[in-house]
Amino acid sequence: MAHVSNGSPAEEEDCFEDAFDRIPAACQMDLRTAIQETQCALNLVLNNRFSEALDLLKPWSKDSMYHALGYSSILVMQATMTFEQRDIQAAMTTIKEALNTCQRFRKRNSMVGSLLSKQSNLQEEEMHAELCYAECLLQKATLTFVQDENMISFIKGGIKIRTSHQIYKDCQNVLSSNHVDGQSDAFRQFEGGVKLGVGSFNLMLSLLPQRILRLLEFIGFSGNRRFGLSQLREGAANQSLRSILCALTLLFYNTYVSLILGTGEGNLEEAEALLEPYQNKYPKGSLILFYSARILTLRGQLEKAVSRFEECIRSQSEWRQIHHLCYWELMWTHSFQQEWVEAYHYAQLLCAESRWSKAIYVYQKAAILSMMSEEEAKKTGENIVELFRQVEGLKQRLAGKSIPTEKFAVRKSRRYKATNPVPLVLPALEMMYVWNGFTIVGKRADFTEALLVTIEKAEEKLREDPNPSEYHPDDSCLVQMLKGLCLKHLGRPLQAELCFTQVISSERRIRYDHYLVPFTLYELGLLHKQQGDFARAASYIENAKTNYKDYSMESRLHFRIHAALNSLKGSPVSTP
Repeated sequence: MAHVSNGSPAEEEDCFEDAFDRIPAACQMDLRTAIQETQCALNLVLNNRFSEALDLLKPWSKDSMYHALGYSSILVMQATMTFEQRDIQAAMTTIKEALNTCQRFRKRNSMVGSLLSKQSNLQEEEMHAELCYAECLLQKATLTFVQDENMISFIKGGIKIRTSHQIYKDCQNVLSSNHVDGQSDAFRQFEGGVKLGVGSFNLMLSLLPQRILRLLEFIGFSGNRRFGLSQLREGAANQSLRSILCALTLLFYNTYVSLILGTGEGNLEEAEALLEPYQNKYPKGSLILFYSARILTLRGQLEKAVSRFEECIRSQSEWRQIHHLCYWELMWTHSFQQEWVEAYHYAQLLCAESRWSKAIYVYQKAAILSMMSEEEAKKTGENIVELFRQVEGLKQRLAGKSIPTEKFAVRKSRRYKATNPVPLVLPALEMMYVWNGFTIVGKRADFTEALLVTIEKAEEKLREDPNPSEYHPDDSCLVQMLKGLCLKHLGRPLQAELCFTQVISSERRIRYDHYLVPFTLYELGLLHKQQGDFARAASYIENAKTNYKDYSMESRLHFRIHAALNSLKGSPVSTP
């Protein structure tokens, strides 16, 4: 908050942590005061008082780099969650102003690459200005990707990311030099910001498949996962303004990234330890409740997770976007339990309220309706065929390209364009797999057994079909892959392997769903890894990586393959 006290340690501590009710206006704004006020704004955000946080930051947003950064950060977060054009435009205007504010505090004539040579005489404000400028550039790059469809905007965003990356590298050199006072509070705050930026970049880049990473390394990017995680962990522990941002980055990595783009082996013990102090400090904070519920989901404690997500929704009403995140999670937690009526309810809310991806929401709603009994589906008043037919017209584009999950949904829904459409088989379970949901269901034998029963009913129906359609081989292979996943999680590896090998041996019969074979090879590799046969595991995963291309969700599988091969390194038999 504003620096209006007499400076006693106890008074500062109260101001720093607990002053949420009344924020006096500052009469001056030095670096220390700016950081304190921004911390108070962050506390307000974490206590669901978003408007008050903006009101605190706005008066000084054109005169203080930290107020500018904090103000733009909140608006950027809102814009990326709403996808509303007016929110995106307001955030873009604010971020440009924030960059101008930060620029005024940077060393005169500062240029990327020249900072290192000037490190010996950088002042505190100039050090922090470089840091805030780099963060603002990242925000602008994010908005550039969201705002526009054309490739020029995509390239512009990439250039901003590269500039930001270089500034962080230079800041890290400043950090390790002998020319700065490592004991001051300003240095500790600077250190926290560098660890957030360097750690996030290294972690993000390390997730990329090797072929992409090699190209990026050629133009100056580098990514070391172990180093990135260590920087973020140190940043989370150093009690700076950005400590919770480091913690939230680690939480996002452990609860989402490692599941969707990895093998599903997030560090839940670390996630719980990171979250615990903030649960005590912000017990009703919606972001904290959300991650708490997500961890319960990943633990397989789905009933508790549903209750916690509902509590998160009740905790605030100012930002409906957080409700939408909860609706998405509730749709899946109910789907994992095959509570299709409840899952439909949240899919319907997402269709009605959220602008993130109408194509995915409508496809998901239709897929869930397909899993219901005829009587249940009829009660909703929805026409499943018409819903699937809407999907293609709702597709969005980013940087001139379609979003992979939307392309997948569009391609699958084309079966309904025919006069006599051939219904999809288990479409909700197929999408569950796309989002790696079977690793969650697999934590619960009861729900996995129930899914297996549903899958075996579909298997029997296909087997007894008197007039198999052109999609029959594809549908049969999908069912076998899903069945194999359930059997793997139920500890029946030999039966699971039989299902997976049946898909692979049917490769030449598959006409449309060519993604099934490389994904099944990957799953067969994970099955052998689970059994300790690392050589065979690496062989199957490398086969999926090397011998298949131009199939649905290819990039997503390559992310997962990269994570799987990394996890095999250091095993008794290394990957090739």
